[in-house]
This record gives sequence, structure tokens and C-alpha cells, in this order.
Amino acid sequence: MQTISVRVLDVPDWALYRAVRLAALADAPTAFASTLARELAFPEDRWRERLAGRNQFVAEDGGEVCGLIGVVPADPGVAELVSLWVRPAARGRGVGDLLVREVLRWARDHDVPTVRLWVAEGNEPAERLYTRHDFQRTGTVQPVRAGADALEFAMTRSVRVDEAG
Repeated sequence: MQTISVRVLDVPDWALYRAVRLAALADAPTAFASTLARELAFPEDRWRERLAGRNQFVAEDGGEVCGLIGVVPADPGVAELVSLWVRPAARGRGVGDLLVREVLRWARDHDVPTVRLWVAEGNEPAERLYTRHDFQRTGTVQPVRAGADALEFAMTRSVRVDEAG
């Protein structure tokens, strides 16, 4: 195993972002609020806009992308952790933990005191990951996407300024 590193994607990285996001949607179609078919139709400018409007990070192992996560400013004082995915071959190696810590570091560095996320019901590995990082269920539940029977629940976590990143 190489040393896993995390970096932010910039707008010129749109094709890499597209490839990884589509791989995530293909691998875990019930875990996301979007669908592979929907995002396959996105033109280049839509991918570029997404990278301009959020902080999207990738984890890399030996130059190969092994994970993805994003953080989007939401309500005042709240950021949403979005689009976490770890390539199946990289699961169980701490990639998810590394990516979550990056989002928490971003929130701390940008003085955002609360991070919120949504987890599809039945996705126990994701819930365990978030619980390890002190996220707690809020009691709010909603459909994963319009017209879907699957539900997702909200989790939040406070970010402390004195917290180590």
C-alpha cells in the first residue's frame, strides 16, 4: 500500500471528477440522491460548475484515485458533507476516515461550526464511519430522492476550533 493522500479538485480536474463520480454512482446506486443516468447526461460545463461551487476532495493511493468527498456551504454556520465514496478495493484501509477528517478540517478552517450529512437507511458501514467521527442522528428522515421508496437520515456534528485536524 502506498501512502494515501487527499487533495482538493480544481475546475480543470472536471474530467477526473466526472469519472470518479460516475464510478461511485455505478457502484452504489442507492447511496446517492442522484442517479448514474442523470449524471451521465451532464455536459462539461455542469461538471465545471460543480467544482466551482463546492470543495471536492479525492483520496489517492500511488496516483490512483481511491475515494471522493465533498463539502458544500449550506445554511448559515452549516456545511454539508456530500458524495463520500471509497473505491471497493480501497475499503477497510482508512480512506473514508481520511476523507471525513478533511471535511472536518475544512469546516474548522472556514469557521463553520456544524457539519451535516445524509445517510441512506441500511448503509451501516457509512453510519459506523460517521459515528466514529462523532456524528449523531438528528431524527430527520427524508426520501433519498424524489419518487424513491428508500429513505435517508440526517446526522450532524459540531466542529470545535481547538480540534486537531
